[in-house]
Amino acid sequence: MTARIEAVVFDVGKVLVEWERDLPFRRLIPDSAAREHFMAQVIPLEWHGLHDAGRAAEDMIAERSAEFPEHAELIRAWLTHFNETIPGPVPGSTAIVEDLHAAGVPLYAITNFGADTWAGFAPTYPLFECFRDIVVSGVEQLAKPDPAIYALAAQRFALAPAAMLFIDDSLANVESARACGWHAHHFTDAATLRAELTERGLLV
Repeated sequence: MTARIEAVVFDVGKVLVEWERDLPFRRLIPDSAAREHFMAQVIPLEWHGLHDAGRAAEDMIAERSAEFPEHAELIRAWLTHFNETIPGPVPGSTAIVEDLHAAGVPLYAITNFGADTWAGFAPTYPLFECFRDIVVSGVEQLAKPDPAIYALAAQRFALAPAAMLFIDDSLANVESARACGWHAHHFTDAATLRAELTERGLLV
């Protein structure tokens, strides 16, 4: 806790904003069993992860629709209704970002997010104006926890890993960042994060 931190680097999903992947499909597929099957078999999390890693959404939709033509409309809804999967901010996190920004702490982010879904969501979220730079996995075609994305971020942010505190809800991402020389906080809730930021002297 005594190391001097020059910048704070946030994850986005489940740290700054909530993410409920099935939220729009609760409306589009009212039957719970049918919805669970669709989410698990037609658009599983691993498939979504391909977009985070750099695959273009339209290519993914075309391929998946050819495999499951009876679900083509719902597969496209994965993209067109994506913003509905983000119901709002994680409680307490917005205030932390605003307080750090007001205190003059440089803020950055590294997020696993598809390039197409990011392009549709980022402009709707004014909080990102507090950030000096955001590394987006789908744009860079590198995804956490690959050490390469942390190296890229350190280069982009022009800061040594040891000068930054990285915050992520994924323990695998946190452990990878630490192995790359970063300070890291495994996010569970805003109160615990605020306590560490205060202990490090970044907030009062």
